[in-house]
Amino acid sequence: MAKKIHLPTRMCVSCRQRDSQNNLVRLQCNEGELDCFNGRGRSFYLCNECLLNEKKISKSLMRMCRSNKKDKLMNKLKEIITDDR
Repeated sequence: MAKKIHLPTRMCVSCRQRDSQNNLVRLQCNEGELDCFNGRGRSFYLCNECLLNEKKISKSLMRMCRSNKKDKLMNKLKEIITDDR
């Protein structure tokens, strides 16, 4: 009998769809600044479909980071995404 491998599922904060953890981008906010997850503190996930739709995720990012600086958050997100790929 083959042993099943457990794949953790997480939810995208923008579209609320569940997916396996390795298909999502993990981010966190430190003092209103968006950043890659560094292993400490609370984090959240965004799916690849939402990353392509700027209008859809801007509201979610502002809510998660408790910030109203949409342009600053979106620029930082673009920077993080291009560095990861």
